Parts: sequence; C-alpha cells; structure tokens
Amino acid sequence: MPQFPTPPTDNNNSATTDVTPVVALKELVARLHREQNKIQDLLSSLGFALRSFNNLNQFLELIPLMATRVTDADGSALFLYKPNGQVRLEQLHWQDSRQRKNIRKALETASSQITLLPNTAPLATATGMLDDQMHRHLGPDVQIFGTAILVKHTERGWLYVLSRDPEYTWTETRQKLVRLIADQTAVAIENDELAVELKKKERLDQELEIGAEIQRRLLPRQCPYIPGASVAARCRPANRVGGDYYDFIPTSHNQIYPHNGVRQDSGRWGLVIGDVMGKGVPAGLIMTMMRGMLRGEVLHGNSPAGILQNLNRVMYADLENSHRFITLFYSEYNPHKRILSYSNAAHNPPLWWHAATKSITRLDTLGMLIGLDANSQYEDAQVQLEPGDTVVYYTDGLTDAAAASGDRFDEENFVTAFSTACRYCNGPEEIVDYLFDQVQQFIGDDRQNNDDMTLVVLQIE
Repeated sequence: MPQFPTPPTDNNNSATTDVTPVVALKELVARLHREQNKIQDLLSSLGFALRSFNNLNQFLELIPLMATRVTDADGSALFLYKPNGQVRLEQLHWQDSRQRKNIRKALETASSQITLLPNTAPLATATGMLDDQMHRHLGPDVQIFGTAILVKHTERGWLYVLSRDPEYTWTETRQKLVRLIADQTAVAIENDELAVELKKKERLDQELEIGAEIQRRLLPRQCPYIPGASVAARCRPANRVGGDYYDFIPTSHNQIYPHNGVRQDSGRWGLVIGDVMGKGVPAGLIMTMMRGMLRGEVLHGNSPAGILQNLNRVMYADLENSHRFITLFYSEYNPHKRILSYSNAAHNPPLWWHAATKSITRLDTLGMLIGLDANSQYEDAQVQLEPGDTVVYYTDGLTDAAAASGDRFDEENFVTAFSTACRYCNGPEEIVDYLFDQVQQFIGDDRQNNDDMTLVVLQIE
C-alpha cells in the first residue's frame, strides 16, 4: 500500500495535502475504468466481426491485433496446423514496425522446424516443441504466453502473446483474455468449415436432384397400349435416386407408344422389373446402365432366357468389382395369343391371379443374379393367360416394408392383399393404389419406407 507523507501542521497547506491521495485514487479508478471499457469495446468489436465476416482470413487478421491490445503486449502471433502436419504462422501483429520483419522471420523459422503427425503428438508435447523453437529464435528477451485453439476438442493451432518488457507479467486476467480470443478464433474456424460443408451439401443436393430427374425421365412416362390388355405401374424410391427399375420395351422397331390416343402397335411387348442391390446414386447409375444394355438386347430377337444370359455376360465385367448385383425378371407378352413368356434372374416371382379359379400362381424359373457369375444359365417358361387374369410384378421394397414394431409386411400379406385387389378393384390402376395403400397403412402413415417400392400390373381384358 502506498505511503503518503504526514501533513504539516500549517493550517494554510492542510487542504492541499489532504486532497492529494483522493485525487490519486480517483485517477487510478478512472484509468482502470478506461482500460476496462477499452477491453470491452475490443471484445465487442471482435464478436461483431465474428458475426459479420464471411471470409475467415479477414477475421483471422484481427486476432493478433486484438490479443495485443487487450493484454498491453508488444505483439501477438497466430499459428495454425495444416493437414500435412506442418505448423504455419498464419497472422502476426507487432507494434514496432521496424522490428516486425525480423520478428516474422524468427517466428516462421521456428514454426518450420516442427511437423506434427496427425493424432500422434499430445497437446502438451506440441506446445513444448513450439515454445522451445520460439525461445530459441526470438531470444531470451522476449516473454511468451500461448494458449491452444481447440475445435471440437481437437487442437488446431496456437495463439501467442509476446512482450519485450522485462517487467511484463502474465496476470490471470491477461491469460483469461488470451484464451477468450483463442476460443473466438476456434468458433470462426468451425463456422467456416461448416459453411464449406454446407456448400458441398448444396452442390450434392443439386446433383442428386439432376440425377433423380434423369432417372424419372428414363422410367416410362406412360404405360403402352397393348391390345386386349391394360397396364399400370408405379415406382416410389426411398431416396431421390433409387435402384428399382421397370420398363415396357417394344420388341420391334415398328412399335411405338400411342400418341394422342391413336392405336399404333400390335406386336409383342417386353415387361421387365428389376432391383439393383443397394440404394441411392450408385444403384441408380447401375440401373441406368442396365436399362440401355437391356433395350439393345431385346431388339436382337432372342428368347427371355437368351436376353438375360447375354445381359449378364455384358454387365459382369462392369459389376465384378462393384459388389453390387441385379435381380431381374424379364417377360414378353403376345397380345394375339395371350401368351406370356418369361425368365427370372433371382427376382421376386410375379404373382398370377387366375380369374376362373380365383387362385394365385408364382411365375418363376431358375437363374442367378445378374453380375454374379459370367457363365450363369437361365431358363425359359411361358403361360397362357385368360380373360380377367392379372399379373403383378413387384420389388422386395413392398414385402420388406417394416412397421414401427419391426414387423415386416412380408409376402404372405402381399399375396392376400393382391387377391383382395383382384376380386374388388376395377382395373390395374386401382390395384396399384390398393396395394400401395395397404403397405402404407401397415408401416404407418407418418413413416417412410427404407427401400424403393415398385409395382407393375398387367390385366387381361
């Protein structure tokens, strides 16, 4: 505590000497108040910059300046760790412009001596290495205090405050202020990384939307006109891009889809349904590739088994290292003879509703997944359809649909629902609506299925 002189007994001087300690105390309080206001203003400005700046580098330029001013130091240095493990002097502020160049050179030399291997150097070890190098290159006259910049508990760099004043002390208040600025720096770095990730996600979303639009255009926009039969179909992907596939393929070049309701074809039609193992973009790309190859194979005039066999040989080389395979059911319907010829590559067998007997038969043949074995063999089969008969093609997204309890819709429920639909629904479109409604009611109206769901219904008039 300061010692003040004893006031003299002279009454004329007593008033003056009595005021001196009071004035000194007031000046001290005023100076502390000004310092406190200065620090608050600086930190407030830093917080405003953190909220306002979109450029990380602009914000980082302020950090050493703020750290220097709030601690009354000679300068401050910001070091950040790079992905390759090197330590880099990111920003420097030094009050004396004549010394700044030499200080920068010394700090750059110090940081260049350190390379940190990811996840190997403990925080204390990294700090000690940098401290040692800075003391070595700055000399003993410079006092240093540093604190880590932690982003999600991971050390990403260091903020140092430097002083040449031999009387300078690292008070608890100064240390807290430096840590506060380091925390603000960490927030800025994390915000910048989140912004970069958000932009990547936005670009990915745009690409996914483009992919989904392309896939929607590749699936049939409308069902074909087939004499003596009617067709309906629907595909509901779990994601924007899915792996389910269905198609209606004319077996000759002269067949085309109807335009303005005018009948323009009477030949055989290929009805196909498939499922690429997996979901999302990879499955969608494979589905798109398979569609083009299958359409080319159909025009060669081979039987359904021959088409699957040739398709499997062509796609095997592309699928061999992808660990993805395709289930595929290919059929051709002859409207003149009402004969459905088909071959199956391990897909869910379509269900055939016999109108006369009100019974159901599965349409199936032996055959392996497309892309599993280059030498796979497939079988041909055919059935004679009668008026009123209905065939439903489907993917396992419907039978595997799960409720909140974990129970699956399963094939037995699907067969029962299909049988009911064939008895009471009026036409293929109503059958498709009914089956999708039954599955949705089972899993819950507020739940979305985790797999693509596709239905194709062929009904003989």
